[in-house]
Amino acid sequence: MTHTFRTSLLASELRERPVVGPDTVVLGIETSCDETAASLVMGGNDVLSSVVSSQIDLHAQYGGVVPEIASRAHLETLNPVIARAIVEAGIDESRIEAVAVTIGPGLIGALLVGVSAAKALSVAWNKPLVGVNHLEAHLYAAFIEDPSLELPLVVLLVSGGHTMLVEMVDHGRYRLLGQTVDDAAGEAFDKVARFLGLGYPGGPLIDHEATLGDPTAIRFPRAMLHDGLNFSFSGLKTSVVNHIRQHPDASTADVAASFQQAVVDVLVAKTVRAADQIGARGIVLGGGVSANSQLRTAFQQAGHDAGIRSFLPTMAMCTDNAAMIASAGWYRLRSDGPTSLSAPASPNLRLPLLGAG
Repeated sequence: MTHTFRTSLLASELRERPVVGPDTVVLGIETSCDETAASLVMGGNDVLSSVVSSQIDLHAQYGGVVPEIASRAHLETLNPVIARAIVEAGIDESRIEAVAVTIGPGLIGALLVGVSAAKALSVAWNKPLVGVNHLEAHLYAAFIEDPSLELPLVVLLVSGGHTMLVEMVDHGRYRLLGQTVDDAAGEAFDKVARFLGLGYPGGPLIDHEATLGDPTAIRFPRAMLHDGLNFSFSGLKTSVVNHIRQHPDASTADVAASFQQAVVDVLVAKTVRAADQIGARGIVLGGGVSANSQLRTAFQQAGHDAGIRSFLPTMAMCTDNAAMIASAGWYRLRSDGPTSLSAPASPNLRLPLLGAG
């Protein structure tokens, strides 16, 4: 009974909004998929440490992420990763003033590992908990590396599970401009790579193979190129499969390069179009597919040609990491205060949008 009362009292204490400033240090925890990560960030953009433990080798033999394996790996790895992040930051854990954690979207088992650990640390340290939307965190990866970015921005968020064009009106205020109506771009990369026999993860393997091929060799379709700001990649994937079946001797490198070019053309064209429509001050790339070399080159060139500032994240900020979680957590703590300790993990969590119910 005493323990229950103390936990309830503590939860009430942690709901009080703390003072958040440039010296506020936030511990970020990320376990939404197959990366176990922890990071300490001060003031929203000063990264004191960032540790990422990848599970790619564990899942490669299965051709994709196996949820049960991912969850077990997080259980084994998370505590050492957090400890290392604190040591690398060179500060005492008493300086940590909040614990931010990804609460969704993602794999439910994987999310629960991080959320449970974050809640335990929040209670043990008597520090606020901040639940972070993984998609929102990707938007903040850019501000970690360049806090001078001016709003509004158009962010192309492109990953294995999502392909979205988001208007960042202000911190914490977003409008959805367009999204995929079927496969995400990263999902299409993985499926095409699997069909070509390249392996997993598909994105980096196709990117490498494409450097050996001719991107103009095969004219794959650019679905919905001139139709609004939504995307569709399912038909493109089917076109690649049909082409290989009809031309079994086709160069794998040419197919990879031509497929990649088709994806990049649509992503870049719609990003620039969106920026023009809303009068954006810049365009930003985010998410795992933002590591693609052709996309990065085309994105930067398109921004230059359109006379608009473009921002490319470093490779460390393209993939899932906890620095972006801590950064987004700092901003959310400042605007909304702490998250309730009863907050659940939410595998289908959506980006909070203006005007959404």
